[in-house]
Amino acid sequence: MSRSVSQRLAGLAIAPAFGSLIGHEYQEYDRLKAHRGKGIIVVANHVTKIDPFLVALAVHRADFEVHFLAKDSLFKLPVAGKALSALKQIPVERRSTGAGKSLEAAQEALDAGGAIIIYPEGTLTRDPDLWPMKGHTGAARLALKTNAPVVPIAQFGAHELLHPYGKKLHVFPRKKAIVRVGQDVDLSEFQGQALTKSLLENATEKMMAAITAELAIIRGEQPPAGRWDRRTDRYEFQNGEGS
Repeated sequence: MSRSVSQRLAGLAIAPAFGSLIGHEYQEYDRLKAHRGKGIIVVANHVTKIDPFLVALAVHRADFEVHFLAKDSLFKLPVAGKALSALKQIPVERRSTGAGKSLEAAQEALDAGGAIIIYPEGTLTRDPDLWPMKGHTGAARLALKTNAPVVPIAQFGAHELLHPYGKKLHVFPRKKAIVRVGQDVDLSEFQGQALTKSLLENATEKMMAAITAELAIIRGEQPPAGRWDRRTDRYEFQNGEGS
């Protein structure tokens, strides 16, 4: 799928501006480029409000049309709404009656060879050490309904330019972010089954584990044994215990 004129122009405008603020390095980038011409779902960790630019530019440079799933309320804003529509982003309605429209739009984007970027955490991580939190099941549901390849991407470093929930850019000294692409997440064990809550949670955790493994390589650190759950503000472990 060739990128639309609007996305090409946006890339030409955003890439130099963002690059002037922060350096970036891509690791295992061929894993992403290998999917050119095929629709993919990209799942990534979320640390700061500006890291979507980092991930989107990585996917854009691999020659994919980039689609984010965005709250439908954003499309009603005078300027931002028009921009989102022009850039072919996908509105998501919270009401169940609108879920089918979002899935249909996502399927069309995937069939056309586009990339849908999803943050399974749903918001910036609350993990005290900025590791990926427990994820929501939307990405797993979409992947299992469409059978699109799921590519995990871990990124780290953009939070030094804009701290999590911060409002001020820390430009000097110049920061550097790393984007690392993982191997496709194998969800074959979940396919062909009823999409129960338990199954979707297990598939989601497999995605989060893949992202976390790549982030551990970037950081050169051992991730926590549990997964931070923002609903309880503590680490949850596989046996259901928390701390």
